[in-house]
Amino acid sequence: MSTTIRITKEFKFETGHALYGYDGLCKNVHGHSYKLAVTILGKPTTDPSDVKFGMVMDFSDLKAIVNRLIVKPFDHSTVLNINSPHKELADTMEKRGHKIIRVPYQPTSEMMILDFAEKISSALPNHLKLQRLVLRETETSFAEWLAEDQ
Repeated sequence: MSTTIRITKEFKFETGHALYGYDGLCKNVHGHSYKLAVTILGKPTTDPSDVKFGMVMDFSDLKAIVNRLIVKPFDHSTVLNINSPHKELADTMEKRGHKIIRVPYQPTSEMMILDFAEKISSALPNHLKLQRLVLRETETSFAEWLAEDQ
């Protein structure tokens, strides 16, 4: 019996950002303790001789992908939109030794989750599908990406 299963792994990282042109407090450089839940869809391996027998994907393999593409680059960095005057801020901060991620979008949770979905999807083995991402910016605010909505 082989059926489709979703598995989810959660990640945490600290990231700063600023929203250029925003009309509220988030126009200032500030940070969040982000939580990212990554859900993939697939069928458990049915070959008893496979060391991954019964798994959709080894959680450690998923962890390695997400850590490499999202957690390590974004943790303790400041994300700034280089298509705004924040490019100059990014240059100045970087010259002073700060870890900067330059993005071509407004670094809201909504835009970051789209970026994360693209990165994670492209790194998954072909037989697996990214199903869902939840990026929690605070305890009460989050963005959600679902494959079925794309």
